[in-house]
Amino acid sequence: MVRLRGAWRLLALILHLLRGLWIIQMRFGPWPQARRDQAVQQWSLHMLHILGVQLQVQGEAAQSAPVLLVSNHISWLDIAVLHAAVHCRFISKDDVRSWPLVGTLATAAGTLYISRASRRDALRVVHQMAAALQAGDVLAFFAEGTTGDGSTVLPFHSNLFQAALVAQAPVQPLGLAFADAASGAPSFAPCYVGEDTLLASVWRTVCAPPLVAVLRFGPAQQAQGRDRRQFAADLRAAVIDLRGPAPRG
Repeated sequence: MVRLRGAWRLLALILHLLRGLWIIQMRFGPWPQARRDQAVQQWSLHMLHILGVQLQVQGEAAQSAPVLLVSNHISWLDIAVLHAAVHCRFISKDDVRSWPLVGTLATAAGTLYISRASRRDALRVVHQMAAALQAGDVLAFFAEGTTGDGSTVLPFHSNLFQAALVAQAPVQPLGLAFADAASGAPSFAPCYVGEDTLLASVWRTVCAPPLVAVLRFGPAQQAQGRDRRQFAADLRAAVIDLRGPAPRG
């Protein structure tokens, strides 16, 4: 039964990705930006439904833009979870742009791409982020720079926080965790870390029992004289406090 459930969910996920691609190619062109943003949020919510993932949001997203959202990073599902909760544009590593289907969907959602191996490119993206914030956008990124299993939060890279300082925009910390819907215990099914392959992580997720994605919004913070390193460290501490339910003993 587990494999059958996984196969049905995987098929539905592939069809949903293809439907998203069709919408982008056939409908996005004439739509105003607000309609596009709404479509991305609805598409993400339906994707979570297909995968048997219930979204549980605690706290509130900042009520006015611009704002920079920063979250811990666990899974390939994280972007869909955040998109389902709040409209935002992501900053993502540049190889995502070339992924089949996913790259097209990410680009259509307004993703900004960065080459993490290049300091010069980081500077370019900081300028691009600052301009987007000054224009009133909501941006989001994973400051760890890679995924973890959710039990810890890796040190934050501070470079991209410079954009918030330049734009004088607030940063809102988010804590993300996945839990078993029946017991409330932490679930590691969606994790994509270490030696995991994307396919293995996807298969583990589609085979899992119903899950809850717990997303907690903390209060937005202004730098208030902190440099980007101290600001990043303080925001990491806030994310650690916010991330999901504690393991049950």
